[in-house]
Amino acid sequence: MNPHPLDKLDRQILNLLQDDATTPLAEIAEKVHSSPATCQRRIRQMQDNGVILKQVVLVNPLAVGRSLSVFVAVEVESQNPMLLDKFVRSLDRENDVVSCYEISGEYDYLLLVHAENMANYHQFTRRILTSDNNVRAFKSQFVMDFNKVETKITL
Repeated sequence: MNPHPLDKLDRQILNLLQDDATTPLAEIAEKVHSSPATCQRRIRQMQDNGVILKQVVLVNPLAVGRSLSVFVAVEVESQNPMLLDKFVRSLDRENDVVSCYEISGEYDYLLLVHAENMANYHQFTRRILTSDNNVRAFKSQFVMDFNKVETKITL
């Protein structure tokens, strides 16, 4: 994917939206010294071009009963594209899996899982991280504390 060329106004708008996606259009326009119509058009263009993927709320896992957060490194058995696709689709159906990255190195995927407790995480591993889903091995690393949680890419 070729990066969308961003000018100064686009970058300013993105930085404001990444801080708070609920910022009113009039306030964005005022802060970037532009009109609301221009800002709205720029936001729509960035959405259409895939620069803005979605607008979301960051939730504290502990505040919603997800007391166990785990990074899971997964090694798959086969690099067969159909089997890899099947594995990723199985993760899409898992509400506890909040991130899935295909990575290089010793492991093939890195997951972030927010589970209610160890019993629920154990059920997840038995249901998903098995040879039936093309998994050779996995390694769990349990989060001790959240020191920085961000999605912002400062431009």
